[in-house]
Amino acid sequence: MIGYGYEYGYENENLSRTIKPLPRKHDVEAMAKVRGFRMKWVPVDTLPHCTRNLDAPAILFSTGHTGNYFHRITDVLIPLFATSYHFHRHVIFLVTDNESLLTSDHRETLEKLSEYKVYDIDVENEILCFSRMIVGLKAQPLRLSIDPNLSSSSNFSMRNFTKFMRDVYSLGRASVHEHSRSRPRMLIITRTATRRLTNHAEVVDMARSLGFEPVAQEFGGSMGSVAQLVNEFDVMIGVHGAGLTNMVFLPENAVVIQITPLGLDGYADLFFGKAQLEEMKLKYLEYKVTLIESSLVGKYPATSDVYKHPFELCIQKFQICKDVFLDNQDVNLDLHRFRKTLLQALDLFATS
Repeated sequence: MIGYGYEYGYENENLSRTIKPLPRKHDVEAMAKVRGFRMKWVPVDTLPHCTRNLDAPAILFSTGHTGNYFHRITDVLIPLFATSYHFHRHVIFLVTDNESLLTSDHRETLEKLSEYKVYDIDVENEILCFSRMIVGLKAQPLRLSIDPNLSSSSNFSMRNFTKFMRDVYSLGRASVHEHSRSRPRMLIITRTATRRLTNHAEVVDMARSLGFEPVAQEFGGSMGSVAQLVNEFDVMIGVHGAGLTNMVFLPENAVVIQITPLGLDGYADLFFGKAQLEEMKLKYLEYKVTLIESSLVGKYPATSDVYKHPFELCIQKFQICKDVFLDNQDVNLDLHRFRKTLLQALDLFATS
């Protein structure tokens, strides 16, 4: 695999650099399993003979360790969109650490970005030569966000990405004003494993009494069916988790309510915070769970840091955060308290 004038390269015979093309440099465990690629400047006349010359530029990236749906979107598809869109599909994708969930489940998205087949570079036995090669994708400062300074266009934002995703799946609603209803439709994301909303049935009843048309559902099926489902709603509610990533399919001016369990304030802001939703032209409300609403109540001594300093504990000690707050916490909402948040959502919808 040869790229003449690859990005990040210089004509310097002393340059030798290894890049692991996954934008998760902070995740030491994941990066240890990502294949590294050595880049070195050498004189043209010493290069091996090309078995294939391709006239399109190439982008090399890893899809490994993206089994989680959120990471497939934020670690691969968003930075890939920001890097490749300006090529207008005249670009070839070279994949390493091939994760079939991404290349199969998101086939429509990849085909919308490139007119060429995806090359699994780990099993490729030819010497492929490109006039230009971009090695790796650039991580964004916030998850579900696009920094224009790190994209191929200074005008890019998450609004461009969500419009692109609506085009990929031919979604009918670009805005809540299209096919609007007198009763806003509300999607309540349910979870069966961790961070369950244990009284979601009561939340459905309360939402209906306030004037919403609520549906409680766990995601499943193809990406196309999920995208079509989400696009039909005006309000989305979910406990912090990967399911909220599907907000990228919502029409503009829809309302998202993130329910933040105990200890997860920092992750809530980083992954699905107000700044990211404003980029997508969505409206954001956050409901922070109190101790009495958390299934962690009564499980630890009253003086435990789990209760006294949950935010700090989660930020400083990830494994404890995962074991306690992420993997072993459910939520039972105080309906009287949550009612105020639903009324706020009604007001936001009315002023869309």
